[in-house]
Amino acid sequence: MELLKNLPEMDLMRSEKMTFVQLIIPVESAHRAVSYLGELGLLQFRDLNDDKSPFQRTFVNQVKRCAEMSRKLRFFKDQIHKAGLLSSVLPTLQPDVDLEALETQLSEHEHELIEMNANSEKLQQTYNELLEFKIVMQKAGVFLVSGKTYETAEGRELDDNVYLSDYPESASLLEQATQSGPSISSGLRFVSGIIPKSKVLLFERMLFRATRGNLLFNQVPADDHIMDPVSSEMVEKTVFVVFFSGEQAKTKILKICEAFGANCYPVPEDLTKQTQITQEVLSRLSELETTLDVGIRHRNSALHSIGVHLTTWMTMVKREKAVFDTLNMLNFDVTKKCLVGEGWCPIFAKPQIQEALQRATFDSNSQVGIIFHVMDAVESPPTYFRTNTFTNAYQEIVDAYGIAKYQEANPAVYTVITFPFLFAVMFGDWGHGICLLVGALILIARERKLSSQKLGSFMEMLFGGRYVLLLMSLFSIYCGLIYNEFFSVPYHIFGDSAYRCRDDSCRDAYTAGLVKYRDAYPFGVDPSWRGSRTELPFLNSLKMKMSILFGVAQMNLGIMLSYFNSIYFNNSLDIRYQFVPQMIFLNSLFGYLSLLIIIKWCTGSKADLYHVMIYMFLSPTDDLGENELFWGQRPLQILLLLSALVAVPWMLFPKPFILRKLHSERFQGRAYGILRSSEVDTDSEPGSARQHVEEFNFSEVFVHQMIHSIEFVLGSVSNTASYLRLWALSLAHSELSTVFYEKVLLLAWGYENILIRLVGLSVFAFATAFILLMMETLSAFLHALRLHWVEFQNKFYAGDGYKFKPFSFAAIADDED
Repeated sequence: MELLKNLPEMDLMRSEKMTFVQLIIPVESAHRAVSYLGELGLLQFRDLNDDKSPFQRTFVNQVKRCAEMSRKLRFFKDQIHKAGLLSSVLPTLQPDVDLEALETQLSEHEHELIEMNANSEKLQQTYNELLEFKIVMQKAGVFLVSGKTYETAEGRELDDNVYLSDYPESASLLEQATQSGPSISSGLRFVSGIIPKSKVLLFERMLFRATRGNLLFNQVPADDHIMDPVSSEMVEKTVFVVFFSGEQAKTKILKICEAFGANCYPVPEDLTKQTQITQEVLSRLSELETTLDVGIRHRNSALHSIGVHLTTWMTMVKREKAVFDTLNMLNFDVTKKCLVGEGWCPIFAKPQIQEALQRATFDSNSQVGIIFHVMDAVESPPTYFRTNTFTNAYQEIVDAYGIAKYQEANPAVYTVITFPFLFAVMFGDWGHGICLLVGALILIARERKLSSQKLGSFMEMLFGGRYVLLLMSLFSIYCGLIYNEFFSVPYHIFGDSAYRCRDDSCRDAYTAGLVKYRDAYPFGVDPSWRGSRTELPFLNSLKMKMSILFGVAQMNLGIMLSYFNSIYFNNSLDIRYQFVPQMIFLNSLFGYLSLLIIIKWCTGSKADLYHVMIYMFLSPTDDLGENELFWGQRPLQILLLLSALVAVPWMLFPKPFILRKLHSERFQGRAYGILRSSEVDTDSEPGSARQHVEEFNFSEVFVHQMIHSIEFVLGSVSNTASYLRLWALSLAHSELSTVFYEKVLLLAWGYENILIRLVGLSVFAFATAFILLMMETLSAFLHALRLHWVEFQNKFYAGDGYKFKPFSFAAIADDED
């Protein structure tokens, strides 16, 4: 016991030791001190104003100003994006800008941009109107010129088909159109304009219904696309001319045009006036094009000058807002003109924090220094593991299940090896492993370039787990060499096979089998097992027994880690009444099964282990017969069975009764002392855990222990069975590889046609890449994840802690990305 306590600590085995500190900061040094602490990123502030709303805090006005500046910067960013310009990614060399000066500068830039945008929109709207007017003049003039010929050519045919209207006008539109003479003298009027092409059909139908068919609707598509001022997209439009009669019809048509967003333009009937107006419109369009071009260049120049400093300004505003948000978490003491803050920091960071606070005092020319001292805390400290680029992904796998309790044994230490290894047991193929290795090495080689880019969700996940993928591929190559599978094909890598045919013809190789003539194959599975009549039974037996051995070993490791947790937290009750009976129960049954597997492998016995384990429970005193693997096996089985039966009440009963006894002894005759201390604690530390001390409830403790014991007993069986997924997925991966190789590649290669061979090779490559390398990889990854989260971590890992989240400018930048 003492030897274990004196062992040196592992960096990742337990979280960093934390300390609760208090800061008393003069007002003049507060901003600079918090800024320096944000650059350091090793202090997690505690919110001392959580009972106040955001609008009741001290620095609410500064936060509002920073939020307003952030809005302006987002506006600039959107404008730069719409203009198709690129903002500078690299920070520019610019002298330090004061927040007030930056605020004024941003307001000036915003006012200038808004004014330029307003002028540009007005000019663009005028340009669009003139362009539409020009198009309407060109297209509608054709209908007006052809009106007279229409009157004479079509009039006689329509004389007998007059449609009488209920409107006050006595003659219908078609009847008026057939009368001789100009349109003005006959009372025929027209409205010309332009409308988006997508609305033409509905527009025409609405006009027809409103006028009861008393109109002539002519349309022609516009040659040029026109920019929509709202969406800044080019829209296809259609020119229309509506001939009608009567003032009431005109009112209806104009209202419908307004409702559909159609722009109406007056077109004179006189050709001379049309030509004159068209020339005037063309000259104005040319002037507007020049003016718009100059305005866009001036606007782009202003946006470019903003874009050079945009990244720097956004970073500065984010930092300032984060500083004031943090200052709002501190308690403002008006009488002493200081801010009081509390928080957590790692013990190793205390000198760095003190040095940063001293710099803040010196740089702010404060006459009073910042007081930094350690305090006692009742609540549990946050959990902080120092990781690097290699171990971070494995720590994230564990944290996805739950954050470790403070100073609890960290499963990530073992997950670094066990996770990729259990993955490889299910994915074992050194050909597929090499493919994964190439992908992992590409990600690692381009690590610096990819880390600075914005990746998609899938690619970001793949890049984050590049070192997990590296170890998974290496272990897959190792397990593939043991299974002797290269895209499901065995090779004589480590020498010749230990088996040969019975005769030269090898006719009975797959019926009667082979003959062993030399020592066993030196490494992994003998390639001669491939295709033999006993291949599947042999590999099934091997992988199933291997899965049980790995499972029992990992579950024992989990129980051992619970022992180290109990030692670390000085919890002798858990050692005597939880660790010991759990080890006895698990190893009396499944540890004994693992021992039988190893003995059977070493001795070559033909004993039936199913029979041994079943009749160990049904008839433990019967003679084992040919299933006896070693001398004294029957009395050992009886002893182990009795030990397992004793372990269950050992786990269940003693601990709750001992806890009740300890509780009654601890608080016997001390009721007044407890009352007095609780009153003091409630006044002094309103957020502490002391005021939440609950009365000891024996029934709750007993039920909890009973649930825990039943869960472990049933879980020992179900968890051991769950590790058989290693065998099942390994078998599935191997059989799928064999099917694709034999039924696709070899089948296609049997034809002399080069096209069939290419098709077969393509199908094989597609199946290997998308089914075996993507779907099977994901499947094996998820199953390995489940084995670690459920079967391994539930033996020792509470996972009810909370993560250390220090105030850090780097974390703010990462969250924004």
